[in-house]
Amino acid sequence: MIILGIETSCDETSAALVADGRTLLGEVTATQMEIHAAFGGVVPEVASRHHVTSITQVVDKVMKDTQMSLDDVDAIAVTCGPGLLGSLLVGVSAAKGYALASGKPLIGVHHIAGHVAAAAIESDVAWPVLCLVVSGGHTELLTVDKSFQFEKLGATKDDAAGEAYDKVARLLGLAYPGGPKVDKLAQIGNASAYDFPRALLDEDTFDFSFSGLKSAVNNALTKQRNRREEIVSEDVCASFQAAVIDVLLEKTRRAIATTGLRQVVVAGGVAANQGLRQAMESFAVAEQVDVVFPPLRFCTDNAAMIAAAGYYRFCQGHQDDLYLNAYAQLPLEVWQAWPRHTADIYLS
Repeated sequence: MIILGIETSCDETSAALVADGRTLLGEVTATQMEIHAAFGGVVPEVASRHHVTSITQVVDKVMKDTQMSLDDVDAIAVTCGPGLLGSLLVGVSAAKGYALASGKPLIGVHHIAGHVAAAAIESDVAWPVLCLVVSGGHTELLTVDKSFQFEKLGATKDDAAGEAYDKVARLLGLAYPGGPKVDKLAQIGNASAYDFPRALLDEDTFDFSFSGLKSAVNNALTKQRNRREEIVSEDVCASFQAAVIDVLLEKTRRAIATTGLRQVVVAGGVAANQGLRQAMESFAVAEQVDVVFPPLRFCTDNAAMIAAAGYYRFCQGHQDDLYLNAYAQLPLEVWQAWPRHTADIYLS
């Protein structure tokens, strides 16, 4: 079964063809990173306009590269939320157009479900699994069963881990995108230089909180600047990253003990973080579990993961129609509970 995936939730315009949820046939992504770097972050209106000019180009290119057409596609999957509303609307509108023109089924995909499905592309994932989602907007622990159904164990109460990375990068004056730069500096810094807090570790919960950690970094830097002390960015990054990873590992350890699941999928943009990957490799040996990371190219936003998630959704019998909308906020459990045809939501 071949699924055409379309992803426009933020600043990447991406189209991909994936077979049976696991085999990538082709993918084309138009990035806007250099455009938004001038602003120090993603500007929603600018992102939307560039999606409009790029969306048909990336779809046409992936079809040309794979020597395929819409006739060869079994369904069209598109990110419908959460994300930047204007960006999402471009992708959803395009997917509706392709579905209407071709008569192919339309499948709305939750962005987080896409990140989870990415782990199964070109990797050996056997559902059910425990999943740690770590991205700029989300930090969650989920269980995913054989039917690709999700149960949330815990989530961030405030800032997501990736958001905290970006904020710390700005505090240090690092250029956008800051997260990868913090990770790179952390590799050569002293992780014991600062004693940053590990929030919620003393509570019996799977939830996360990184707002206090971000504030602790800000306070430490402010005090040093007021005292005119030298700030070693490498040490700040290493100490900050150690605090984030300690929390992620401990919460995952508790979730393994509770669920009994022995395979852990780490998904989302921060899954590309080298410090987290190294720590998880050691964690896997110590805990005797199998930890799976998506290939690096599938960690950041991409259409392959949307096509893969669309495949699992379609196999469950779910199919959306031209009433499908875009949602800036879309809880995973709400999307999962949608009727098999989204028209039922609006016409009931």
